[in-house]
Amino acid sequence: MDGVVDVDFAIAMGKLGGVAVLNLDGVHTRYEDSKPIIDRVAAADKSNVNAILKEVYREPVKPHLIADRIKAIKAAGVYCAVSTVPARAEERAEQAQKAGADVFVVQGTVLTARHSSRSYHQLAFEDLVRACDIPVVVGNCVHYETALELMETGIAGILVGVGPGAACTTRGVLGVGVPQVTATADVAAARDEHMRRGGMRVAVITDGGMRIGADVCKAFASGADAVMIGTPFAGAEESASKGFNWGMATPDPNLPRGTRVHVGTRATLKEILLGPARVDDGSQNFAGALRSALGVCGARDIAEFQHVEMVIAPSITSEGKALQQAQHVGMGKS
Repeated sequence: MDGVVDVDFAIAMGKLGGVAVLNLDGVHTRYEDSKPIIDRVAAADKSNVNAILKEVYREPVKPHLIADRIKAIKAAGVYCAVSTVPARAEERAEQAQKAGADVFVVQGTVLTARHSSRSYHQLAFEDLVRACDIPVVVGNCVHYETALELMETGIAGILVGVGPGAACTTRGVLGVGVPQVTATADVAAARDEHMRRGGMRVAVITDGGMRIGADVCKAFASGADAVMIGTPFAGAEESASKGFNWGMATPDPNLPRGTRVHVGTRATLKEILLGPARVDDGSQNFAGALRSALGVCGARDIAEFQHVEMVIAPSITSEGKALQQAQHVGMGKS
Protein backbone atom coordinates (compact mmCIF):
# COMPACT_ATOMS: atom_id res chain seq x y z
CA MET A 1 0.00 0.00 0.00
CA ASP A 2 1.55 3.23 -1.20
CA GLY A 3 0.51 5.26 1.84
CA VAL A 4 2.47 2.86 4.05
CA VAL A 5 5.36 1.27 2.15
CA ASP A 6 8.11 3.21 0.47
CA VAL A 7 11.81 2.36 0.39
CA ASP A 8 12.51 3.82 3.83
CA PHE A 9 9.60 1.99 5.44
CA ALA A 10 10.63 -1.30 3.82
CA ILE A 11 14.13 -0.89 5.24
CA ALA A 12 12.79 -0.04 8.71
CA MET A 13 10.50 -3.07 8.65
CA GLY A 14 13.29 -5.34 7.48
CA LYS A 15 15.59 -4.23 10.27
CA LEU A 16 12.90 -5.17 12.80
CA GLY A 17 12.60 -8.69 11.37
CA GLY A 18 9.57 -8.22 9.12
CA VAL A 19 9.11 -7.92 5.37
CA ALA A 20 7.31 -5.00 3.74
CA VAL A 21 5.82 -5.42 0.26
CA LEU A 22 6.51 -2.61 -2.21
CA ASN A 23 3.76 -2.05 -4.80
CA LEU A 24 5.41 -2.06 -8.23
CA ASP A 25 2.31 -0.48 -9.77
CA GLY A 26 2.20 2.36 -7.24
CA VAL A 27 3.36 5.95 -7.07
CA HIS A 28 6.85 5.00 -5.89
CA THR A 29 7.59 3.47 -9.30
CA ARG A 30 5.76 6.19 -11.26
CA TYR A 31 7.55 9.26 -9.89
CA GLU A 32 11.24 9.91 -9.25
CA ASP A 33 10.22 11.77 -6.09
CA SER A 34 7.00 10.25 -4.76
CA LYS A 35 6.85 12.26 -1.54
CA PRO A 36 5.01 15.28 -3.03
CA ILE A 37 2.48 12.87 -4.54
CA ILE A 38 1.90 11.11 -1.23
CA ASP A 39 1.57 14.48 0.49
CA ARG A 40 -0.96 15.64 -2.11
CA VAL A 41 -3.15 12.57 -1.59
CA ALA A 42 -2.89 12.93 2.19
CA ALA A 43 -3.85 16.61 2.07
CA ALA A 44 -6.79 16.19 -0.32
CA ASP A 45 -10.30 16.95 0.83
CA LYS A 46 -12.31 13.75 1.20
CA SER A 47 -14.80 14.96 -1.42
CA ASN A 48 -12.01 15.20 -4.00
CA VAL A 49 -9.54 12.50 -3.00
CA ASN A 50 -10.77 9.85 -5.45
CA ALA A 51 -10.33 12.22 -8.39
CA ILE A 52 -6.81 13.07 -7.24
CA LEU A 53 -5.93 9.40 -6.83
CA LYS A 54 -7.07 8.65 -10.37
CA GLU A 55 -5.06 11.58 -11.67
CA VAL A 56 -1.76 10.75 -9.99
CA TYR A 57 -1.96 7.06 -10.94
CA ARG A 58 -2.28 7.92 -14.64
CA GLU A 59 1.47 8.53 -14.75
CA PRO A 60 3.11 5.43 -16.28
CA VAL A 61 5.27 3.08 -14.25
CA LYS A 62 8.94 3.54 -15.14
CA PRO A 63 10.98 0.30 -15.36
CA HIS A 64 14.17 1.97 -14.13
CA LEU A 65 12.38 3.04 -10.95
CA ILE A 66 11.38 -0.57 -10.27
CA ALA A 67 15.05 -1.52 -10.35
CA ASP A 68 16.13 1.54 -8.36
CA ARG A 69 13.64 0.94 -5.53
CA ILE A 70 14.50 -2.73 -5.19
CA LYS A 71 18.23 -2.08 -5.23
CA ALA A 72 17.85 0.64 -2.59
CA ILE A 73 16.06 -1.75 -0.25
CA LYS A 74 18.59 -4.52 -0.85
CA ALA A 75 21.49 -2.14 -0.28
CA ALA A 76 20.29 -1.75 3.31
CA GLY A 77 20.82 -5.46 3.89
CA VAL A 78 17.16 -6.48 4.29
CA TYR A 79 14.78 -8.72 2.35
CA CYS A 80 12.76 -7.13 -0.44
CA ALA A 81 9.24 -8.26 -1.41
CA VAL A 82 7.37 -6.66 -4.30
CA SER A 83 3.85 -6.98 -5.69
CA THR A 84 2.00 -6.49 -8.95
CA VAL A 85 -1.33 -7.30 -10.59
CA PRO A 86 -1.90 -10.42 -12.75
CA ALA A 87 -1.87 -8.45 -16.01
CA ARG A 88 1.71 -7.33 -15.33
CA ALA A 89 3.00 -10.39 -13.49
CA GLU A 90 5.18 -11.95 -16.20
CA GLU A 91 6.73 -8.62 -17.18
CA ARG A 92 7.32 -7.44 -13.62
CA ALA A 93 8.67 -10.81 -12.44
CA GLU A 94 11.61 -10.59 -14.81
CA GLN A 95 12.33 -6.99 -13.82
CA ALA A 96 12.06 -7.75 -10.11
CA GLN A 97 14.36 -10.75 -10.24
CA LYS A 98 17.04 -8.92 -12.20
CA ALA A 99 16.99 -6.11 -9.64
CA GLY A 100 17.41 -8.56 -6.74
CA ALA A 101 13.94 -8.94 -5.17
CA ASP A 102 13.54 -11.84 -2.72
CA VAL A 103 9.78 -12.45 -2.95
CA PHE A 104 7.33 -11.81 -5.82
CA VAL A 105 3.65 -11.26 -4.99
CA VAL A 106 0.82 -11.38 -7.53
CA GLN A 107 -2.30 -9.83 -6.05
CA GLY A 108 -5.84 -9.21 -7.23
CA THR A 109 -9.23 -9.01 -5.52
CA VAL A 110 -9.64 -12.77 -6.11
CA LEU A 111 -7.28 -15.09 -8.00
CA THR A 112 -7.67 -18.67 -9.18
CA ALA A 113 -5.35 -21.20 -10.82
CA ARG A 114 -7.46 -20.84 -13.97
CA HIS A 115 -7.23 -17.07 -14.22
CA SER A 116 -8.46 -15.83 -17.61
CA SER A 117 -9.02 -12.48 -19.27
CA ARG A 118 -10.18 -11.22 -22.63
CA SER A 119 -8.14 -8.03 -22.32
CA TYR A 120 -4.68 -9.52 -21.74
CA HIS A 121 -2.68 -12.74 -22.03
CA GLN A 122 -3.90 -15.45 -19.68
CA LEU A 123 -1.59 -15.87 -16.70
CA ALA A 124 -0.58 -19.44 -15.86
CA PHE A 125 0.83 -19.67 -12.35
CA GLU A 126 2.65 -22.93 -13.11
CA ASP A 127 4.62 -21.14 -15.83
CA LEU A 128 5.24 -18.10 -13.64
CA VAL A 129 6.56 -20.23 -10.78
CA ARG A 130 8.87 -22.13 -13.13
CA ALA A 131 10.19 -18.87 -14.55
CA CYS A 132 10.96 -17.44 -11.11
CA ASP A 133 14.00 -18.29 -9.02
CA ILE A 134 12.38 -16.56 -6.03
CA PRO A 135 9.25 -17.53 -4.06
CA VAL A 136 5.92 -16.57 -5.64
CA VAL A 137 3.04 -15.55 -3.37
CA VAL A 138 -0.46 -15.10 -4.84
CA GLY A 139 -3.81 -13.83 -3.65
CA ASN A 140 -6.34 -13.19 -2.70
CA CYS A 141 -8.37 -16.29 -1.92
CA VAL A 142 -11.06 -17.29 0.61
CA HIS A 143 -12.16 -20.74 -0.61
CA TYR A 144 -10.91 -24.27 0.12
CA GLU A 145 -11.03 -25.72 -3.40
CA THR A 146 -9.65 -22.57 -5.00
CA ALA A 147 -6.77 -22.48 -2.52
CA LEU A 148 -5.98 -26.14 -3.12
CA GLU A 149 -5.80 -25.59 -6.88
CA LEU A 150 -3.51 -22.60 -6.44
CA MET A 151 -1.21 -24.54 -4.12
CA GLU A 152 -0.85 -27.28 -6.71
CA THR A 153 0.74 -24.77 -9.12
CA GLY A 154 3.86 -24.59 -6.95
CA ILE A 155 3.33 -21.23 -5.24
CA ALA A 156 5.14 -20.57 -1.96
CA GLY A 157 2.43 -18.54 -0.22
CA ILE A 158 -1.21 -17.54 -0.50
CA LEU A 159 -2.93 -14.37 0.71
CA VAL A 160 -6.32 -14.78 2.38
CA GLY A 161 -9.10 -12.22 2.48
CA VAL A 162 -11.63 -10.33 0.39
CA GLY A 163 -12.61 -6.89 1.64
CA PRO A 164 -11.71 -6.87 5.38
CA GLY A 165 -9.17 -4.04 5.22
CA ALA A 166 -9.94 -0.68 6.80
CA ALA A 167 -9.43 1.12 3.48
CA CYS A 168 -11.17 -1.49 1.30
CA THR A 169 -14.72 -1.06 -0.06
CA THR A 170 -14.96 -4.32 -2.02
CA ARG A 171 -17.70 -5.71 0.22
CA GLY A 172 -19.77 -2.59 -0.40
CA VAL A 173 -19.03 -2.19 -4.11
CA LEU A 174 -19.18 -5.84 -5.16
CA GLY A 175 -21.13 -7.38 -2.28
CA VAL A 176 -18.45 -10.06 -1.98
CA GLY A 177 -16.58 -11.12 1.13
CA VAL A 178 -15.97 -13.84 3.71
CA PRO A 179 -15.17 -13.28 7.42
CA GLN A 180 -11.43 -13.58 7.95
CA VAL A 181 -11.50 -16.37 10.54
CA THR A 182 -13.66 -18.55 8.27
CA ALA A 183 -11.57 -17.78 5.21
CA THR A 184 -8.28 -18.43 7.02
CA ALA A 185 -9.51 -21.72 8.48
CA ASP A 186 -10.68 -22.94 5.05
CA VAL A 187 -7.44 -22.03 3.29
CA ALA A 188 -5.40 -23.52 6.13
CA ALA A 189 -7.38 -26.75 5.73
CA ALA A 190 -6.47 -26.72 2.04
CA ARG A 191 -2.80 -26.29 2.99
CA ASP A 192 -2.97 -29.30 5.29
CA GLU A 193 -4.65 -31.40 2.59
CA HIS A 194 -2.06 -30.28 0.05
CA MET A 195 0.70 -31.48 2.40
CA ARG A 196 -1.15 -34.76 3.02
CA ARG A 197 -1.03 -35.33 -0.74
CA GLY A 198 2.73 -34.86 -0.72
CA GLY A 199 2.95 -31.17 -1.56
CA MET A 200 5.25 -28.67 0.12
CA ARG A 201 3.92 -26.47 2.88
CA VAL A 202 2.43 -23.29 1.42
CA ALA A 203 2.43 -20.28 3.74
CA VAL A 204 -1.10 -19.10 4.56
CA ILE A 205 -1.05 -15.33 5.02
CA THR A 206 -4.14 -13.64 6.46
CA ASP A 207 -4.36 -10.33 4.63
CA GLY A 208 -6.40 -7.47 6.07
CA GLY A 209 -8.69 -6.82 8.99
CA MET A 210 -5.86 -6.48 11.51
CA ARG A 211 -6.57 -3.62 13.90
CA ILE A 212 -5.11 -4.76 17.20
CA GLY A 213 -3.07 -7.59 18.67
CA ALA A 214 -6.17 -9.70 19.26
CA ASP A 215 -6.86 -9.79 15.51
CA VAL A 216 -3.32 -10.99 14.83
CA CYS A 217 -3.67 -13.72 17.46
CA LYS A 218 -7.00 -14.91 16.05
CA ALA A 219 -5.54 -15.13 12.55
CA PHE A 220 -2.77 -17.48 13.73
CA ALA A 221 -5.23 -19.50 15.83
CA SER A 222 -7.33 -19.92 12.67
CA GLY A 223 -4.38 -21.51 10.89
CA ALA A 224 -2.36 -18.63 9.44
CA ASP A 225 1.42 -18.87 9.10
CA ALA A 226 1.78 -15.09 8.78
CA VAL A 227 -0.29 -11.92 8.56
CA MET A 228 -0.35 -8.99 6.15
CA ILE A 229 -0.98 -5.71 7.98
CA GLY A 230 -1.73 -2.34 6.41
CA THR A 231 -3.64 0.38 8.23
CA PRO A 232 -2.07 -0.07 11.69
CA PHE A 233 1.32 0.53 10.08
CA ALA A 234 -0.02 3.66 8.35
CA GLY A 235 -0.06 5.08 11.86
CA ALA A 236 3.66 4.46 12.32
CA GLU A 237 6.05 7.38 12.34
CA GLU A 238 7.98 5.65 9.54
CA SER A 239 5.01 5.22 7.16
CA ALA A 240 5.19 6.91 3.77
CA SER A 241 2.12 9.09 4.41
CA LYS A 242 2.50 9.64 8.16
CA GLY A 243 -1.04 8.56 9.02
CA PHE A 244 -3.04 7.80 5.84
CA ASN A 245 -3.81 4.62 3.95
CA TRP A 246 -5.47 3.64 0.70
CA GLY A 247 -5.66 0.27 -1.00
CA MET A 248 -4.26 -0.87 -4.34
CA ALA A 249 -7.73 -0.87 -5.93
CA THR A 250 -8.62 2.62 -4.69
CA PRO A 251 -7.29 4.46 -7.79
CA ASP A 252 -8.99 2.07 -10.26
CA PRO A 253 -10.15 4.32 -13.14
CA ASN A 254 -13.34 2.35 -13.77
CA LEU A 255 -14.50 0.92 -10.44
CA PRO A 256 -12.63 2.03 -7.30
CA ARG A 257 -12.86 -0.54 -4.51
CA GLY A 258 -11.25 1.39 -1.73
CA THR A 259 -11.00 4.75 -0.06
CA ARG A 260 -8.42 6.85 1.76
CA VAL A 261 -8.58 6.55 5.52
CA HIS A 262 -6.89 8.70 8.15
CA VAL A 263 -5.49 7.04 11.25
CA GLY A 264 -3.00 9.65 12.41
CA THR A 265 0.52 9.04 13.62
CA ARG A 266 0.32 6.92 16.74
CA ALA A 267 3.64 5.27 17.49
CA THR A 268 6.93 4.12 16.06
CA LEU A 269 6.99 0.99 13.94
CA LYS A 270 8.99 -0.76 16.64
CA GLU A 271 6.35 0.06 19.27
CA ILE A 272 3.57 -1.28 17.07
CA LEU A 273 5.44 -4.47 16.26
CA LEU A 274 7.56 -5.21 19.31
CA GLY A 275 6.57 -2.74 22.00
CA PRO A 276 6.78 -1.70 24.69
CA ALA A 277 3.17 -0.57 24.41
CA ARG A 278 2.33 2.90 25.66
CA VAL A 279 -1.45 2.38 25.35
CA ASP A 280 -3.92 -0.15 26.71
CA ASP A 281 -6.08 -0.86 23.63
CA GLY A 282 -4.01 -3.55 21.89
CA SER A 283 -2.80 -1.31 19.07
CA GLN A 284 0.87 -1.74 20.04
CA ASN A 285 3.23 -4.67 20.65
CA PHE A 286 1.59 -7.19 18.32
CA ALA A 287 4.45 -9.66 18.80
CA GLY A 288 4.06 -9.48 22.57
CA ALA A 289 0.33 -10.11 22.27
CA LEU A 290 0.98 -13.18 20.13
CA ARG A 291 3.55 -14.59 22.54
CA SER A 292 1.21 -14.06 25.48
CA ALA A 293 -1.71 -15.65 23.65
CA LEU A 294 0.38 -18.74 22.95
CA GLY A 295 1.19 -19.02 26.64
CA VAL A 296 -2.40 -18.48 27.78
CA CYS A 297 -3.61 -21.19 25.38
CA GLY A 298 -0.84 -23.62 26.36
CA ALA A 299 0.83 -23.63 22.93
CA ARG A 300 4.60 -23.97 22.74
CA ASP A 301 4.86 -22.61 19.20
CA ILE A 302 2.81 -21.36 16.25
CA ALA A 303 2.24 -24.89 14.96
CA GLU A 304 0.52 -25.87 18.21
CA PHE A 305 -1.36 -22.56 18.39
CA GLN A 306 -2.86 -23.23 14.95
CA HIS A 307 -4.77 -26.14 16.50
CA VAL A 308 -6.29 -24.49 19.58
CA GLU A 309 -10.07 -24.68 19.92
CA MET A 310 -12.06 -21.65 18.81
CA VAL A 311 -15.62 -20.57 19.55
CA ILE A 312 -17.93 -17.95 18.07
CA ALA A 313 -18.60 -15.48 20.88
CA PRO A 314 -19.71 -12.05 19.64
CA SER A 315 -20.08 -10.66 23.17
CA ILE A 316 -16.66 -11.76 24.44
CA THR A 317 -15.09 -8.33 23.88
CA SER A 318 -17.89 -6.50 25.70
CA GLU A 319 -18.67 -8.91 28.54
CA GLY A 320 -17.83 -7.27 31.87
CA LYS A 321 -16.52 -4.11 30.15
CA ALA A 322 -19.31 -1.67 31.05
CA LEU A 323 -16.98 0.74 32.87
CA GLN A 324 -14.44 0.74 30.04
CA GLN A 325 -17.22 1.48 27.55
CA ALA A 326 -18.73 4.22 29.69
CA GLN A 327 -15.37 5.89 30.22
CA HIS A 328 -14.04 5.23 26.67
CA VAL A 329 -10.83 3.62 27.89
CA GLY A 330 -9.10 0.31 27.12
CA MET A 331 -11.49 -1.93 25.14
CA GLY A 332 -14.16 0.76 25.34
CA LYS A 333 -12.43 3.16 22.96
CA SER A 334 -14.47 3.84 19.85
